Amino acid sequence: MRQIRALRIAAVAAGIALMATGCGATGKSTGSDSTGAAGPITGLQIMVPNTPGGGYDTTARAAAKVLDDEKISTNTEVFNLAGAGGTVGLARIVNEKGNGDLTMLMGLGVVGASYTNKSESKLTETTPLAKLIEEPGAIMVSKDSPYKTIDDLVTAWKANPGSIAVGGGSSPGGPDHLLPMQLAGAVGIDATKVNFVSYDGGGDLLPAILGNKLGFAASGAGEYLQQIKSGEIRVLATSGENRLEGVDAPTLKESNIDLVFTNWRGIVAPPGISEDDKKSLIAALEKMHASAGWKEALKTHSWSDAFVTGDEFQTFLTDQDKRVADVLTKLGLA
Repeated sequence: MRQIRALRIAAVAAGIALMATGCGATGKSTGSDSTGAAGPITGLQIMVPNTPGGGYDTTARAAAKVLDDEKISTNTEVFNLAGAGGTVGLARIVNEKGNGDLTMLMGLGVVGASYTNKSESKLTETTPLAKLIEEPGAIMVSKDSPYKTIDDLVTAWKANPGSIAVGGGSSPGGPDHLLPMQLAGAVGIDATKVNFVSYDGGGDLLPAILGNKLGFAASGAGEYLQQIKSGEIRVLATSGENRLEGVDAPTLKESNIDLVFTNWRGIVAPPGISEDDKKSLIAALEKMHASAGWKEALKTHSWSDAFVTGDEFQTFLTDQDKRVADVLTKLGLA
């Protein structure tokens, strides 16, 4: 009996020790090292709300790699939950209230899709963690396209807007939709006459560009740098204030088209997570942002650093939500 009692006491003591040194209910920390510094985050998941190969997917996997390489987190899991322009994933993140292990990589496309797909879930319900990057859009064609310059394209487009299919890796209301709509307005085309074809992410859009199945595509160049460098995709113009490094193409403004357009991506958590989880996640992203690995990722993918966190990101999200809702209402899509 004494031996059994001793074993029970030892088991209880071991359990208390594990509770003292291990992680909480959300698995946020592996504990402290001998110096008292907090250990890396464990159990972190980053959901991508569209198909593999697109901008969200590329950004999420780049972030996960840096987080793990820098030992900010361990075994960070990236998974895809595609559908309805990102609103299937949005519904999942909103319904996972209080789950401090789950995050979602998102951006302007999900804001728009929440309106055009009449989603009951909105990004304003989530817990904003950080805006990560910005990137200009690119007007792209296949190497076999008859359009050699942006002027060639605009001339043909203005002559018969509905005859030219415009592809984008987002639903109506997303960046790949808003860019050609605003481009149409800038060159004197009625945006309601634009023949827009929606693809669920850049991974789905790529074969359509390469197969010359579109008049042109509007998307972020960073998703297609390999094909651009190999000559399979021709960039006619980019939409930022300045030329995109590594891409031999003028800006729209250089081409006498008065339009500047920039997309962005960030990361959010479910509603109702604890303050400790929120602080832990933001701190991890701040460490990632400060690392040499993340600076290299920005350079590799031609992304612009646009890092803001917490309340500042929440204010930005609220503003973006209103702006997109206003634009889509004017187009009759919201």
